[in-house]
Amino acid sequence: MDARVGREVGSTLRGVEALPSSESEISRAAAIGDRLRVNIETVVHGKRDEITLVLAALACGGHVLFEDVPGTAKTVLARAVSGSIDGSLGSRIQCAPDLQPSDVIGLTVYDQRTRDFEFRPGPIFANVVLVDEINRAMPKTQAALLEGMAERQVTVDGVTRKLPHPFLLLATENPIEYEGTFPLPEAQLDRFFLKTSLGYPTIDEELRVIDDQRVAHPLASLQPVVDVADVTVLQEAVADVYIDTLLGRWIVELVHATRIAGSTAVGASVRGSLALERAARAWALLHERDHVVPADIERLFVPVLGHRIVFTPAKLAEARQHGMASALASFRAECFDHAPPPALELEVDAGTP
Repeated sequence: MDARVGREVGSTLRGVEALPSSESEISRAAAIGDRLRVNIETVVHGKRDEITLVLAALACGGHVLFEDVPGTAKTVLARAVSGSIDGSLGSRIQCAPDLQPSDVIGLTVYDQRTRDFEFRPGPIFANVVLVDEINRAMPKTQAALLEGMAERQVTVDGVTRKLPHPFLLLATENPIEYEGTFPLPEAQLDRFFLKTSLGYPTIDEELRVIDDQRVAHPLASLQPVVDVADVTVLQEAVADVYIDTLLGRWIVELVHATRIAGSTAVGASVRGSLALERAARAWALLHERDHVVPADIERLFVPVLGHRIVFTPAKLAEARQHGMASALASFRAECFDHAPPPALELEVDAGTP
């Protein structure tokens, strides 16, 4: 059922009045998102859903955590996002146990020529930052990223400096090697807008990758298709996407269900509710809709909330035995049993046939 039917044929959702939205602004923003996605797909093949998730995070001003094996185009994706935005700067931080916070955010050094101290910015001062194998960095270095992720600024020697706009951080961690790693604490995991993985390509997609890189890497010929002002339009349009109050309540009920589910020790916080609501708006926008439908929320439940949950020991044992994907799928089903989708009752206006 089209959630806009109440506005289109004169009916309204019971107790709810649809808010007007600017169709032209939403159409323009959707076109910007589509140009970005199509351009990125020229170098990252067969990952439309995952690319759309990253663009949803960009549209919402959030950050993405990839848990994936090496060699699945995470770096290529980050460079493709940066290369698709005219005037943007991309950087990469390769984490290691001896990586210091100053290696990430920068430091103040003494210049003997000017006899004064000057600030030399670190790689976090970029529009698209790839933090590779974040769980190999020491906790104090991981913590150095928190202020930048949450506040879009860093503080060095008591001086606060703004990060460039837009700012998107893509972090990766390897799910198969844990020796010499420092697992991210729950408080820091909660700072990531969503968590996903790219996974291996299909045989046909992998053959296409080989063909594309026979002479040169396709990144070398990638051209920008939007500019920073367009990204701002995309981000501002998210707020114009209509979400019915019934769906808004369902989002809160789903997040509440994560707190009372038998398989969780700690459920998602209010930050999870905020993220799921914004992600649903962005997902609808990137699919060229001016309204959120229940399928948007169903699709985004695990990427947005899965990493914010602390499972019970029994659930963790299940995850080790059957895989985290299977554990998250059963957890999702448990939450949807606690909070089923709302019934959209239509109240037809008098005189409507």
